[in-house]
Amino acid sequence: MTIQVGDKVPSVTLREMTPDGPKPVTTDELFAGKKVAFFALPGAFTPTCSAKHVPGFVQNYDALKAKGVDSIVCLSVNDAFVMGAWGKDQGAGDKVRMLADGNGEFTQAVGLEMDGSKFGMGKRSQRYSMIVDNGVVKTLNVEQPGGFEVSSAEHMLGQL
Repeated sequence: MTIQVGDKVPSVTLREMTPDGPKPVTTDELFAGKKVAFFALPGAFTPTCSAKHVPGFVQNYDALKAKGVDSIVCLSVNDAFVMGAWGKDQGAGDKVRMLADGNGEFTQAVGLEMDGSKFGMGKRSQRYSMIVDNGVVKTLNVEQPGGFEVSSAEHMLGQL
């Protein structure tokens, strides 16, 4: 079942690349006491994700912060090494945290997994965004397959 507005985000451990290597990050610590602009996408270095999705959140960092967002988080079913390299490539810096859901545990727990096997990608995340306030989903924007409209930073700004 897909996560819904009003649901608590599941407790899962993700990974984040640091100068000392991959570090575990629990969703409990990620969302506790914070308003988070969270978005997930099918894969690092893929065309729409690299040309539109991540850049939109990097470019709208100040506007999102001005609307009360404490943290911006990007998640993909990739490993922490790939997410770290992609974050550097995208200029995410301290603006967008690039988190790895390497085994797809979070993606499965929220019910937003997709099968990209016919593209050689295996199980991945659907493209979506959500505003999470203190661990509770306040908005959820799931894209139609192949779409990029409702999960954008610009759309999220209109929801804050």
